[in-house]
Amino acid sequence: MRFLMLLAVLLFGIWLWRTNREAGVKSKAKDETSKPAPMEMVGCSLCAVHVLTSDALQGKKGFYCCQEHRQRAEP
Repeated sequence: MRFLMLLAVLLFGIWLWRTNREAGVKSKAKDETSKPAPMEMVGCSLCAVHVLTSDALQGKKGFYCCQEHRQRAEP
């Protein structure tokens, strides 16, 4: 009787371990596919601070981080 009980506990432990291991692999694969694509950044021509291309202001001499820097660099 003891042997059957030990075997049942052992099989339950193996089943539980395999179930958790498979769930971890699936969640890792899901995390890797849900990462956003990298966004392009440019440096401000006046102060060299990097900003996203979508947030940068384009002027005659390059990209700028704000309207004030664009006005100062391009009078």
